[in-house]
Amino acid sequence: MDDLASIQQTRDLIANAKAAQSLFAGTNQKDVDRIVEAMAKAGLKNSRKLAEMAVKETGIGVVEDKIKKNEFASRNVYEYIKDMKTAGIIREDKENGVIEVGDPMGVLAGIIPTTNPTSTIIFKSIISVKSRNAIVFSPHPRAVECSYETTRIMAEAAESAGAPKGLINCIRLCTKEGTNELMSHRDVDVILATGGSAMVKAAYSSGKPAFGVGPGNVPAFIEKSAEIPKAVCDIITSKSFDNGTICASEQAVITDESIAKEVVREFIKQGGHFVLDPNDLKLLEKTVIQPGGGVNPSVVGKSAEMIAKMAGIKVPEGTRVLIAPLEKTGKDAPLSHEKLCPVLAFYIESSWQAACERSFELLELGGLGHSLVIHSKDDRIIREFALKKPVNRILVNTPSSFGAIGLSTGLQPSLTLGCGTKGGNITSDNVGPQHLINRKRLAYSKEEDSDCTKSAAVYIYSRAEVIKAISDCINA
Repeated sequence: MDDLASIQQTRDLIANAKAAQSLFAGTNQKDVDRIVEAMAKAGLKNSRKLAEMAVKETGIGVVEDKIKKNEFASRNVYEYIKDMKTAGIIREDKENGVIEVGDPMGVLAGIIPTTNPTSTIIFKSIISVKSRNAIVFSPHPRAVECSYETTRIMAEAAESAGAPKGLINCIRLCTKEGTNELMSHRDVDVILATGGSAMVKAAYSSGKPAFGVGPGNVPAFIEKSAEIPKAVCDIITSKSFDNGTICASEQAVITDESIAKEVVREFIKQGGHFVLDPNDLKLLEKTVIQPGGGVNPSVVGKSAEMIAKMAGIKVPEGTRVLIAPLEKTGKDAPLSHEKLCPVLAFYIESSWQAACERSFELLELGGLGHSLVIHSKDDRIIREFALKKPVNRILVNTPSSFGAIGLSTGLQPSLTLGCGTKGGNITSDNVGPQHLINRKRLAYSKEEDSDCTKSAAVYIYSRAEVIKAISDCINA
């Protein structure tokens, strides 16, 4: 019965969204911007409350870090897009006689992960309304209440600023059948999917245009010219942030052999624990990675000390990251895959060229198109290393989690990171409102007179002559 009720609830919410979007589609830029500003302020105001709800309901992550994510989705995203033109004439090329008009796509389906439910809803709500679209969210079953409350806050802020009721919605009776109905419904125009590989694949298989986010298996290379204490600090800070739940967080460290000892000492100094005992390594593998592959949901967003306790491994108090020294990648090295928790694989290579090859291997396990980070002062190596990588974000001397989303770099602030065709995605960009509008183009003739008017006289036919010509054609 829940399945049928969920499907019906989904259909009702889509109908509400369609009606609201029809009203909202003609809203001018000034009014859109006022509504988006109100939503951003509401997200900031409720950042702590929503973070606490998310951690309590899902058991994933760290409250203080989720507050920062909510603030990022509200403040940083808003500051970047606030002056972006999305309604009416958005661009005019007078030289070529082309005018671009922003046109909303319609009703969006927002698929929400359990790892970052509240910040993802804040983000997707803001970029959807900025582009004059409606959105219906399908939350993860383990994050329904915090997702519903976040949606309520966003909707209430939008409506208080003049948006029509029903523009922002959330399925509360969440089932797989309800989500499938959302993604396949005739009145849903575009899917914004954030979640596991299966969910993203389902979005692309729905027959709808979709912006999906591929998995990340981000390698971090510490090259011999790097400032080692800073590089290690960046990696540990990034990997332990919200207990490793950002898909752009580092999954493996690769270091140059000539500096390996110093790198190891620095990791230990800053709270990293190397799992050297072969039996302990096996215990960690079994705890973090499921027998058939994929991360164990029980460790996602848990602290390093908690994961060590689950595995039966003794670690020093204050351990921030567990580090597994490996020689291989793939099936024989389970911890070389993506791990949404503070566990890192660790490789020592003889040169930056060898590190390059190791990075390829790691990315092919599930991170193609996503991100890579290099710590180095040698610009030649940085460029050589970057040019050969099948990723769309090459981050330099910065924490990967923060750099990829545009917090510590100049990239567009976003919580939906496209992986391009290498990752099976339609875009390689950090997704924003500009991806959620159709662009109408008025294209004026570049010549004052066409060739036909220059070369031929114009003859105006009388009505009688037109009728005779038609009759001749019929009787021929």
